[in-house]
Amino acid sequence: MTNPDIVIIGSGIGGATIASGLAGSGASILMLERGEKLPTTLHTRDTRAIFVDGHYRPKEMWREAGGAAFNPGNYYYVGGNSKFYGAVLIRYRRQDFSAMEHYGGISPAWPFSYEEFEPWYSRAEQLFRVRGALGEDPTEPFHSIPYAFGPVPDEPPIARARAELKGLGLHPASLPLGVDIDAWLKDGKTGWDAFPNTGTGKVDAQTGPLAAALADKNIRLETGAHVEYLEASSDARTIAAVHYRQNGTLKKVTPKLVILSAGAVNSAVILLRSPSPDGKGLANRSDQVGRNFMNHNSSAMLAIDPRRRNTSVYQKTLMLNDYYLSDGKGGKPLGNVQLLGKIDGNILRANVKLAPKFALDFMAGHAVDWYLMCEDLPDPESRIMVDGKDIVMQWRRSNMQSLDGLTKVMRENFRACGYPIVLSRPFDKRTPSHQCGTVKMGDDPATSPLDPFCRSFDHRNLFVVDGSFLPNSAAVNPALSIAAQALRVADHIRKTELVA
Repeated sequence: MTNPDIVIIGSGIGGATIASGLAGSGASILMLERGEKLPTTLHTRDTRAIFVDGHYRPKEMWREAGGAAFNPGNYYYVGGNSKFYGAVLIRYRRQDFSAMEHYGGISPAWPFSYEEFEPWYSRAEQLFRVRGALGEDPTEPFHSIPYAFGPVPDEPPIARARAELKGLGLHPASLPLGVDIDAWLKDGKTGWDAFPNTGTGKVDAQTGPLAAALADKNIRLETGAHVEYLEASSDARTIAAVHYRQNGTLKKVTPKLVILSAGAVNSAVILLRSPSPDGKGLANRSDQVGRNFMNHNSSAMLAIDPRRRNTSVYQKTLMLNDYYLSDGKGGKPLGNVQLLGKIDGNILRANVKLAPKFALDFMAGHAVDWYLMCEDLPDPESRIMVDGKDIVMQWRRSNMQSLDGLTKVMRENFRACGYPIVLSRPFDKRTPSHQCGTVKMGDDPATSPLDPFCRSFDHRNLFVVDGSFLPNSAAVNPALSIAAQALRVADHIRKTELVA
């Protein structure tokens, strides 16, 4: 397969899912993944190794605009960041597809409606074997197909927390999860949130769509293949070649179609590093590649009752969307609340270096751990740039008033539920796990690099399918929306590019 029909760059949610959507088409497909398969080792379920020592974090450093370097939480393995994700596979709410006013400004509309997109959500849920329940969340949009599996069960302390929130008149609901809890716990009694998946308990990009795709003999995966740049044709209307480095050797492949799915940061970086006559990179007539970087405004919140132990092992089964579409008092939207995986003293130690271990263990053992997530609005000056070999992140946070409001109301709620101590801490740039927006789709080539099927307006044989296409970040985990669009794009490619 020296010159395949299609090259897919990246094996995360977007790349793996589009490969599964193209399986059986007869097209020869080469997938290039810069990382290797994640091995099972003694570190796999070791919270100190994962959260304190950073065993799985990349060796690379990015820079903030202005010069300060930091180590990003961007993982390079087969399956991409999904190998460590919380497996929350939730739909955008129907309202997220329309323009919506927030405290920090306007969240833009998608170029098509929820109703048009809904069948692809249903297909993605089936592909990722999502566990969930309908009828619990008043913001849940219409589903044409119910979940194939019931929700992951609450552990007793979480069932109690659900009841406490219901007692306040709120609507706690089961998180839709790509987790086979029995299979996960068989390999170790831990949570899965931010833990590496080396078995089959978590349905991630590798164990779900990629496994299905590789059953097709025409689809091949190469690992250790770091794409450095794309080469445009002489007339600049198509991508002529993909240049990648493998085992120290620079290689070149010339496919008919290129699908870029390296993640919102690295897809933008590959395009910006690619040679172009104007020096702005490829697919960048609009000057929007790398711009509109979004990464949810989020905080961890610990609801602590020193009188009651939380004996949960995995914990992450509950969400609350009562403040998703308004602040509960007729004001603007705040965001989503969901459980984190159960923390322990080692996980706390990663952020609180000087506290004694016994105090951290006590705190973790008596806390219910939550994740507060609010929409980050697109801003052209919030952007990913390249400076030589360096990746430069200029993240200009927006809409922080929503996170402040959500933090305040949830602190009041948890205290009303009987938790006398409520602590919160925002996440920072080191966790770009919900990165999106850097190569957005739209209807107008003057303002968007991609059309509504994620095809480049500038190069007709280039598609970009990962979190970068998202025109807004909403306030929910993006994985299912990326997977659904990948299936939609794969169907479009079959109909428009692979017809006899």
